[in-house]
Amino acid sequence: MSSNERLRGAIFEAGLTPGTLAEQVGVDPKTVDRWITTGRSPHRIHRLTTARILGRDDVYLWPDTAQDRQSLTAAQSELVTLYPNRAAVPHDMWFSLGRSARESIDVLAFAASFLHDGLPGFTDLLAERARAGVRVRLLIGDPDSPAVALRGKEEGIDGSLSHRCSLSWKYLKPYLDTPGIEARMHGCTLYNSIFRFDEDILVNCHSYGAPASQSAVLHLRRITGGRLFSHYMQGFDRTWHHATAGD
Repeated sequence: MSSNERLRGAIFEAGLTPGTLAEQVGVDPKTVDRWITTGRSPHRIHRLTTARILGRDDVYLWPDTAQDRQSLTAAQSELVTLYPNRAAVPHDMWFSLGRSARESIDVLAFAASFLHDGLPGFTDLLAERARAGVRVRLLIGDPDSPAVALRGKEEGIDGSLSHRCSLSWKYLKPYLDTPGIEARMHGCTLYNSIFRFDEDILVNCHSYGAPASQSAVLHLRRITGGRLFSHYMQGFDRTWHHATAGD
């Protein structure tokens, strides 16, 4: 069996050693050494604990566990419900999830104009939660980006999407100085829109040529051993990394 260089690198990047990791996981240091040098996969509980300590997804550290039966069951259990389109998401759910957030609220979309057009008071709620100590991150499209222009063309609305992005930035401007709110402008191709509230996430899928409002929404809730929540949040984080500060 080959060595596990991903695990070795993750341990180093976390500022740990095989010995200190073993102590935190609750196993013998020689066990961690075997995980690294032989590529052996740990028992599931040790695998998940190690991944949590290192801040990595367990399937990244041990790719051969992707089809593990327990992991598949956990991922399926993350799905709370599926809505056929965005309008089917109950109006009150947006506010309920927002009010219940204690740590993080994240939004990734091109314009997300429905948040201020169709959910009166929702932006005020974001500011309220930010003042209460919740980290609020907003990723809205750059009106002048090629990605926004292309999506508008594909949806048959041409420059209208760019205009909606501009309007969203104007609506958001009074809130951008609120402590706890950080907004960034992205020019990335989006395959879904993301609305995260602590351990819950609403993923609005995208379909070529159709507005996001007409596509399905997945309500996911993070559970130990599940991978869907972290998969979509990794996409958010990658977009956040490439985005620039909003005006």
